Amino acid sequence: MQDFFQKSPWYYVWAYISALFLARYLIVAGLAYLWVWKWKAASLLKWKIQDKQPETKSMVRDFLFSLLAMTIFATVGTIVMSARNAGHTRMYTAIDDFGWLYFVFSIFVMLVIHDAYFYWAHRFMHLPKIYPLVHRVHHLSTNPSPWTAFAFHPLETFLEALILPILVYILPLHLYALVVFLFIMTIMNVIGHLGYELYPRGFVEAQVGKWNNTSTHHNMHHKLVSCNYGLYFNWWDRWMNTNHADYIKTFNKIKSRQA
Repeated sequence: MQDFFQKSPWYYVWAYISALFLARYLIVAGLAYLWVWKWKAASLLKWKIQDKQPETKSMVRDFLFSLLAMTIFATVGTIVMSARNAGHTRMYTAIDDFGWLYFVFSIFVMLVIHDAYFYWAHRFMHLPKIYPLVHRVHHLSTNPSPWTAFAFHPLETFLEALILPILVYILPLHLYALVVFLFIMTIMNVIGHLGYELYPRGFVEAQVGKWNNTSTHHNMHHKLVSCNYGLYFNWWDRWMNTNHADYIKTFNKIKSRQA
């Protein structure tokens, strides 16, 4: 793979990265949709966060915007790989250069940095003059589904994608660590838009669980808009007092439902 990125024309690289990003979206969002919304829908209905189902046209719109987002993400990824080939990033090729411990640690560091970046970029996109130009498309889905995960306006997609060049310019990163990070990001993003609460009862009050976001957390953001801005972790919302006052109550109410 390393040789491919170094020796192939940029349009081959772009097509390859586009295919990878598209496959990642289709596999993660598609499996979540099939398993939760179709195969297990009856048994999981008690944990549906909003009673109503989103309209089919809403899910189709989200799917099409997500396809567009994949091409923009791929464009930024192609630029990053070109910069890497020119020696302008801190990416490295041999895991032995930093060892396996750093490889794993770098993934965690990327998640922490991305979480901070996302929170403040998200707050920026909710400014009154910015919101209608950049972020409104994503909020057209007040009742999200897994297909909503990457349903962004192109300007928002570009802003979201900027985390990639930021990471490779400030951290020594192996390509495969980036791949793992992107898969974790996709999985957590789909969970946030799942529409069903699968975490166990009491999760948001547990010592570890209370620092992690849930499907309920982000679903409330889509429904109520001005709250719950975090991505992976709940610490920024806690520190900035932007968790909705009824977040824990809403989570516990959902998990207390009987079939």
